[in-house]
Amino acid sequence: MAEAASGGRPGGIPGGLVGGLSEEDAKLIVLARAARARTGAAEGAAVRDTTGRTYAACTVALPSLALTALQSAVAAAVASGAAGVEAAAVVGSDASGATDASGDPGVDAVRDLSGPGVCVHRASPSGEHTSTLTT
Repeated sequence: MAEAASGGRPGGIPGGLVGGLSEEDAKLIVLARAARARTGAAEGAAVRDTTGRTYAACTVALPSLALTALQSAVAAAVASGAAGVEAAAVVGSDASGATDASGDPGVDAVRDLSGPGVCVHRASPSGEHTSTLTT
């Protein structure tokens, strides 16, 4: 019965949109939440590269290195050979309904790698989608 309700997809995820996001973008929020929960970091982030591979990371706060979660996820993608990012998600207490991407170093990293037009979804720690910025 669960398979019929989920459109035959594993894990009971229905086809189409999830909370106004595509399934693939909703998955980024799930991955970002998991990265944040696994480490107890302030934020978690995930990006999907232009080939569909995903990378998840968290905030890095060391005395000699400070990265936002989104910067960390972009760095992981670049280190794996990604040529660009097609979407990103950030989960954390600071992932409010902000609609202005200027001055956000994580969004700047996405823009540096992929140029304008990439959606960066923000979600609360519970995974509720709060806003979408575009690079």
